[in-house]
Amino acid sequence: MSNAYDVIVIGSGPGGYIAAIRAAQLGLKTAIVEREHLAGICSNWGCIPTKALLRSAEIYHYAKHPGDYGLKIEGTVSPDLKAIVARSRGIAQRMNGGVGFLMKKNKVDVIWGEAKITKPGEILVAKTTKKPVEPQAPLPKNTLGEGTYTAKHIIIATGARPRALPGIEPDGKLIWTYFEAMKPDEMPKSLLVMGSGAIGIEFASFYRTMGVDVTVVEIMPQVMPVEDAEISALAKKQFEKQGMKILLDTKVTKVVKAANSITATVELKDGKTQEITADRMISAVGVQANVENIGLEALGVKTDRGFIAIDGYGKTNVPGIYAIGDVAGPPMLAHKAEHEAVICIERIAGLPNVHPMDKLKIPGCTYCHPQVASVGITEAKAKEQGREIRVGRFPFVANGKAIALGEDQGMVKTIFDKKTGELLGAHLVGAEVTELVQGFVVAMNLETTEEELMHTIFPHPTISETLKESVLDAYGRALNA
Repeated sequence: MSNAYDVIVIGSGPGGYIAAIRAAQLGLKTAIVEREHLAGICSNWGCIPTKALLRSAEIYHYAKHPGDYGLKIEGTVSPDLKAIVARSRGIAQRMNGGVGFLMKKNKVDVIWGEAKITKPGEILVAKTTKKPVEPQAPLPKNTLGEGTYTAKHIIIATGARPRALPGIEPDGKLIWTYFEAMKPDEMPKSLLVMGSGAIGIEFASFYRTMGVDVTVVEIMPQVMPVEDAEISALAKKQFEKQGMKILLDTKVTKVVKAANSITATVELKDGKTQEITADRMISAVGVQANVENIGLEALGVKTDRGFIAIDGYGKTNVPGIYAIGDVAGPPMLAHKAEHEAVICIERIAGLPNVHPMDKLKIPGCTYCHPQVASVGITEAKAKEQGREIRVGRFPFVANGKAIALGEDQGMVKTIFDKKTGELLGAHLVGAEVTELVQGFVVAMNLETTEEELMHTIFPHPTISETLKESVLDAYGRALNA
């Protein structure tokens, strides 16, 4: 078998495997290099298995409150931690097995090992030092190994890993990253979560629903700092109603470990300090790109704040070398990586009308309870830009379907340019809003105006009606509030 390819992709996460599939679809001879697990962090340790955990927590929540729905459950409902974790890990195995199947189906060669770009158009694959994820689905039969491979185009999709703060480094026992938080040996009685981005708040939500005493420490003045402040405040109120403790404008300055617990010293906004003792701590202070040991320095590939610098099509400053996904910078989202992959490959293939990535149209989703989702700019950002805006709001408490579901705590907020009617941003909190936000994403991509949204018929009864009502409210025309 020839070791020469049109495209070689380094990394098989959402960006990498989608790039390989799209390249194969366009008739390019393609290989993908992986050192640890097919399907990347997203399917093995992130997006998918965390949703499995959160689904178990959701069912447990409903089971504990049957009376809210006119039901009785005889006996005690309790979580089986081993079974919950096993279900999540089984789903991860199914996902990485699925990617292996897709590689075979699309005739993409899988090369197992650690890749280093020795010069433009050439990579050296060495034996991997990484232990495969457990459980690991069988590798495709056409898997290749160590050696030198060449390609006209090399795409770096090596992803990212948890960032550690000096002096508060995760140890896998008392201080966890998302890896350990995904598969605890036992449920802690108390948990300190450092950081309230998507990773931190999702784990805080899971463990709190499971009955753990959870405290969240966030250095910024709001939870989920990238979200609209009003939506963030509503979410915080619901988290606290569930019993979660949240400290904002607060930073962890020191952590002392005991035999089976930690004590963290935190500095509050007013400069005062306090100590928090918990069984376990999750460090969720962001991620850093996997840019080491792949040959970037020798090749002169430019980086920016620790990420590979690219243009809107994934091109680096070195011809024939590209980067996509988390390694190429924020937002650190699987769907951003997938879309970047398609753009990059279609540009390589010379397809017409390939548009560069528009980061303002990338939706963000956090799968806590209640869920949070958004696209576009926040109200504060719009004002900072000096725009004249119209803002619409519609609460779930005025939506019939939300009331019938027992999920009446939420809101949809829309922001329009006052002069043009352009939808600048949409921000949602409440049940299933991660499914609803796509309606606004489509609208923004189609450059839909407020008039077109107001004349769109939404099915009744659905929570999606809150989207239209929020638009109507921005123009003083809300019908149900």
